[in-house]
Amino acid sequence: MIDTSFHSFTEDLHRRLQKPLPGEVAHQKMASSNRYRMGIKPNERTRRSAVLICFYPYQHSIYLPLILRPQYDGVHAGQMAFPGGRMERYDENLTRTALREAQEEVGIRVSDVKVLGSLTELFIPPSNFYVQPVVGMLPYRPDFYPDPHEVEAVVEVSLTTLLDETIVGDSQIDVRGVMIDAPFYQIQDYRVWGATAMMISELLMVLNS
Repeated sequence: MIDTSFHSFTEDLHRRLQKPLPGEVAHQKMASSNRYRMGIKPNERTRRSAVLICFYPYQHSIYLPLILRPQYDGVHAGQMAFPGGRMERYDENLTRTALREAQEEVGIRVSDVKVLGSLTELFIPPSNFYVQPVVGMLPYRPDFYPDPHEVEAVVEVSLTTLLDETIVGDSQIDVRGVMIDAPFYQIQDYRVWGATAMMISELLMVLNS
C-alpha cells in the first residue's frame, strides 16, 4: 500500500529509486509494436537528453505535470510528454539538463526542486535520443508558465489517476501516416503512449515493488 502523505511518499520513493530498477521489463509493458521492429540502435549520432518527473502536493493529494507538445513538423508533435529536452554543452550532467529544461518549458523554479533519483535511461529510435528520466519533488504546487513554442498545455495528473489500472488501453495510432499498435494510458482527454508511457510504467513498477 502506497502512503499518500506527501512527505512519506517522497521519502519512500527516494529509497526505492536507490535500489535496482526494473528497466526493460517495465518498458516492454508499454512499448509500441514498431519499437523493436524498426531495428534502430544507438550510434555515434545518438544524442543525450533528460526529462523531469516532478511530484508536488495539491488538494490533499499528490500530482505531477505532463505537457502536450504543439503540432509541428517533428516526430513528437502533438504528443504527451514530461518536461525536458536535449543536453547542452554547458550542462554539467543530465540532472541539470532535466531541471533546466523544466524551468524553460513550464517555469518550474528549479532551485526548489529536490532530486529523489532517476529511472532507467531509455533509447528513443525515431529521434535517436537517449533520455534520462530524473525524478524530483517540490514542496508546493508550482505556478506554471508554459513556453508557447514548446508547450501547448500543462496537464496536472494525480497519483491516484496513475495508480488506476483501468486507464491502461491498447489501440492503433497513426504516426505520420503509419498505423502502429500502441498501449497507452488514458489520462483525462489524452492518450499517453510511446516513451512517456514506458517511463510511467517503470515509475509505477518502482512504486508497487
